[in-house]
Amino acid sequence: MVGLGRMGANMAERLRRHGHEVVGLDHDPGAGDVASAPELVAALGERPRLVWLMVPAGAPVDDVLGELGPLLDAGDVVVEGGNSSYHDSIRRGRALAERGVGFVDAGVSGGVWGLDEGYCLMVGGDPDHVAVAQPAFDALAPEGGFVHAGPLGAGHFVKMVHNGVEYALMEAYAEGYELLAAADLVADADACVRAWRHGSVVRSWLLDLLELALEDDPGLGGVRGRAADSGHGRGTVQAAVEAGVPVPAISAALFARFASQQDDSPAMRVIAALRHRFGGHAYDERA
Repeated sequence: MVGLGRMGANMAERLRRHGHEVVGLDHDPGAGDVASAPELVAALGERPRLVWLMVPAGAPVDDVLGELGPLLDAGDVVVEGGNSSYHDSIRRGRALAERGVGFVDAGVSGGVWGLDEGYCLMVGGDPDHVAVAQPAFDALAPEGGFVHAGPLGAGHFVKMVHNGVEYALMEAYAEGYELLAAADLVADADACVRAWRHGSVVRSWLLDLLELALEDDPGLGGVRGRAADSGHGRGTVQAAVEAGVPVPAISAALFARFASQQDDSPAMRVIAALRHRFGGHAYDERA
């Protein structure tokens, strides 16, 4: 396991609980079992060797593969479990294939709860390469939580769409909660959300997590109203445009994220100015 952050460390522990021997490597030397890529490969023993990457998407993945690739042999398999672009995964898989090394792109969902609850795994790659990693997949995923989605790149494509759906779900809960809290008719918005968790058609794990957040901070007054976008929302909308598939809810959720990142929206300044000009509506002057 390369990358022992919040996800990687818990995944390594879950694998160990299911009887697997795991060798960990991290950029923090004190966090791993070995201190370098050569030590990691040497410690893995018999072939085929399986290396699972849980490092940030982008250049860090290429950096790790640049170190590991020349050390692996034909038949070995790399599983990449970060939130990488599926285009990058296809490129990386083809590059490793030139050396006979297998590559499986694995979308992983479950967050910090996965250690006990298990991880939903969405993987792409050649069936023979997936088979090498299947014992690890079986240990990490709960029953029904594993899918071989298709060839190289399919795993990270499905995870991208999964995260786009997550954007829309969270936005719907957020808008509903804001409306409840703003309505004079509703006495306790937090209690309403709590009730939705039991028997309602909108109950979900995300709603459970919202209730936990409200228990810690009623009204969420201690949370700044700003949400970053990981890139998967953008990727989902771009893929939808290319496929000609309408995704209005996901698109709106993505743009709401953008809006949250603006302390002073240029677009809203235009709207405020126009409302003042045509209707005499007051606007807030900037300091």
